[in-house]
Amino acid sequence: MNRIDRLTAILIQLQSKRFVKIDEICERFEISRRTVYRDVRALEEAGVPIGVESGRGYFIIEGYFLPPVMFTNEEASALLLAGKLIEQMSDESIKAEFESALTKVKSVLKTSGKDHLENLHSHVKVDYRLNRRSGVGNLLPIQNAIAEKKAIEIKYFSQYREANTKRVVEPIGLYYYSNAWHLIAYCRMREDYRDFRIDRIKQLDETDECFKTKDRKSLQEYIDNIIENTEGMKKFKLAFKKEVVRYFEDYKYFSGFVSEEEKGDEIEMTFMGNEFEFTSRWVLTYGNSIRVISPLELKELVRKHIIELSEHYQ
Repeated sequence: MNRIDRLTAILIQLQSKRFVKIDEICERFEISRRTVYRDVRALEEAGVPIGVESGRGYFIIEGYFLPPVMFTNEEASALLLAGKLIEQMSDESIKAEFESALTKVKSVLKTSGKDHLENLHSHVKVDYRLNRRSGVGNLLPIQNAIAEKKAIEIKYFSQYREANTKRVVEPIGLYYYSNAWHLIAYCRMREDYRDFRIDRIKQLDETDECFKTKDRKSLQEYIDNIIENTEGMKKFKLAFKKEVVRYFEDYKYFSGFVSEEEKGDEIEMTFMGNEFEFTSRWVLTYGNSIRVISPLELKELVRKHIIELSEHYQ
């Protein structure tokens, strides 16, 4: 990247957030701190009002406006792909806002760029069905609550109790796993952190109550703690015939996968889980291509379901 392009990119990076640390610029452009100092000085000499705050980094002084930048075809294509993913993997609140943003992006494209997107649009498809039975429109207000550090009141359907519960929570993050969006929050009713599936939130109301993030875990701290804490979880071992392992490869991490070992014509896998009833039924779907090594509790559950099936079809 030549210096002119780098200066433009640094300016855009400075406008992308309130503060940008010098190490972030060094890492992104693979340049030294001395080069960053020179580049920032060059931007200042060109009339860009840049300030610096100790411990926080560089910032653009309030009121400065950079005219709309031009997007390359590659950047526009990346945004199109992101839009296709958002269309299927978010809810109505996010889809509407992203579509508005993408329209603004298209408005500053050159004619060739607009034609490029038009030609590409029908050739990119994401076939994914997000569970939209409930929780429609909750992603955006949850993001706002996280950013503004405000508590929210939710009516939540508990799968375990099969009932709706009402509670006030302090949201610390959104986490996508197991094909669903999850709200990670501190629950004032339980006085502990809880994981709420977005599609089970029946109603969401914003409050004016703010909370202090320093009193709460970060999202990453919560995730790290879950990974480290296996209390209440049970270890189980399964042996797969090698010819079926490839069908399971992409899904094993959703099942609590820990490790695997090759043994003859089988692959032995170790998992951690806390729901053997579900696991036993899932094991049956692989027929004689899988066997339970341990524990005995899981083996007995599989045997029980086999007997039930046999009696059902007699």
